[in-house]
Amino acid sequence: MMYGELAQQLNQQSEGLSITETIRLLCHRFPDKVVFSTSFGYEDQVVTDIIISSGLPVRIFTLDTGRHFEETYKVMNRTREHYGVNIQTMFPDREEVENLLAGKGPFSFYESVENRKECCHIRKVIPLRRALDGASCWITGLRAEQSESRQHLEKFQYDPSNDLIKYQPLCDWSLDQVKDFVRENQIPYNLLHDKGYPSIGCAPCTRPVNQGESFRAGRWWWENNSSKECGLHPSEDK
Repeated sequence: MMYGELAQQLNQQSEGLSITETIRLLCHRFPDKVVFSTSFGYEDQVVTDIIISSGLPVRIFTLDTGRHFEETYKVMNRTREHYGVNIQTMFPDREEVENLLAGKGPFSFYESVENRKECCHIRKVIPLRRALDGASCWITGLRAEQSESRQHLEKFQYDPSNDLIKYQPLCDWSLDQVKDFVRENQIPYNLLHDKGYPSIGCAPCTRPVNQGESFRAGRWWWENNSSKECGLHPSEDK
C-alpha cells in the first residue's frame, strides 16, 4: 500500500483512539521505525510526556542549530532529568556552517528570504533528513491553529519530501488545551513562553509577539511576505 493511501487508512483506524493508543498502533505497524522530533516548545513537551509516560518505543530526537536560546537548552536539560531519558541531538554539518559564515557572515538570513532559507536548510533540513533516515512514521507537535498555512492539517498525512507518514496528535488541540495539559501534569516547559514567545526557534530569528498578532508572528518577523516556515514541513509551506 502506498503511504498516501495508508495515511487515509490510519485517519480512519485512529478514530476514537487516544494518543497513547494511536502511537501504540503505529509502533506495532512500524516496529522500530516511529520517531518524534522535539524543539522543546509547549506542544512537543506534551507529546514527549505522553510517549515517555506510556513507555512507548519511539525514538526522540532534536535538531540543535547552534543558535538556540539559553532557555531552550535549559528546558532540554530539565526534560532529560525529569524523565531520566537521553534525547538524540542532531547537528548541522560543520563544513556547511563554516562555509556559510565565511561567505556570508553570521547574519545573512536578515538580508533576504533566500538567505534565510539557505541557513534553515543547512541547520535544520539536512540534519532532519539524517534523523529521519530509515523511519516510516514521523510524529510532530504541529497544530492546525498555529498558522493559516497549517489550517488544512490532518492527524495523518503523507510527507512526500521524506517519503513517510506524519502523525500530528495535537492537530485539533487549542493552545489553552496544551497549556492545561502541561500545568496539570507538571511538565517542564520553556520559560520563554511566559515572556510572550508562543513559537520558539533560533534566538536571532525569534521575538515575542504583540497582543493581537498571530501565533508565528515572532518568527522571521522582518519578512512581510514569508510563509513563516523553515522547510522542515514543506507540505505546510504554502
